[in-house]
Amino acid sequence: MPRFLALLPILLCLHGCYYLQAAAGQWELMRKRQPIDEVLAADDTPEQLAARLRLVQQARAFSVSELDLPDNDSYRSYADIEREYVVWNVFAAPEFSLQAKTWCFPVAGCVGYRGYFAEDDAEREALRLSGKGYDVAIGGVTAYSTLGKFDDPVLNTMLQWDDTRLVGVMFHELAHQELYVKGDTAFNESFASAVQETGVERWLLAQDNVEGVARYRQSEALGEQLMALVAGARADLEAVYASGSSETSMRQQKAERLQQLAADMRAAIQDAGREPAVWLTGDLNNARLVSMSLYETYLPAFRNLLGQCDGELACFYREARRVAKLDKPERDRELEALASGEAL
Repeated sequence: MPRFLALLPILLCLHGCYYLQAAAGQWELMRKRQPIDEVLAADDTPEQLAARLRLVQQARAFSVSELDLPDNDSYRSYADIEREYVVWNVFAAPEFSLQAKTWCFPVAGCVGYRGYFAEDDAEREALRLSGKGYDVAIGGVTAYSTLGKFDDPVLNTMLQWDDTRLVGVMFHELAHQELYVKGDTAFNESFASAVQETGVERWLLAQDNVEGVARYRQSEALGEQLMALVAGARADLEAVYASGSSETSMRQQKAERLQQLAADMRAAIQDAGREPAVWLTGDLNNARLVSMSLYETYLPAFRNLLGQCDGELACFYREARRVAKLDKPERDRELEALASGEAL
């Protein structure tokens, strides 16, 4: 609380209304959180909620003992914020570019999205950017990390997922507390996704859930297939945008390529026996492609780095920190080399 009150005047002075809503949203989370032990001890706690919170406690202990993730008060409390998402992120990109618009913040640095605690605020920002000619997209977020600045609670928004996804999201957000490079979204999200991936597999194996591991790997394989389709579409669109064609021609080629991407992704999902995700129900645009690419840009690099460490997380974290200290161009080059399978 003292840290929050000390930060509040600074936040309010920096960017006016945006930081006001951010401070109010964070305050709501802290105000509503309760220690999980107290929630479990309460007579009126539904058994379904109690079961999920016991799972959280078990996975949180596992994150410390087996994954070497921070042992602090994050995810040891619970908050019901009485809505489906905690934050709505706004993504934007120019009509003929796949370069994400970025916003800069005191703690997180520059990132390719802007978060709002109220959906109406996100929609107003999206409408404003659309009026300036940007492609825009809005994505609901179930959890986020304050990078250890506050004790992040487990939210009711996180409990809508199945057990595997719930545990994975918690490992992902704790990974941001383990390592975070200010202003490098691709590095941060890819690193956290790699920790999530190996963490979930190790968690399932510790539960002797071999079938769960197989299902999880199938899901990850589908995700890789979809991201390969996105990468192909990005390459084609980048060529279109660099072609020097007229705007009318580029607009038509863009629409056709995005329609093909949507059809290809739906076919892949259908072949896997899954239901199309919510973000495939609307028209694709540059902003949606940007949002899809954030979490896995360098995931192959971090997978290979973990392999080169023979699966030892202490080595993996140490080497990831070494790469994180490099200047951005050199960091990207090393990650690209790792992705291609080159040894350290």
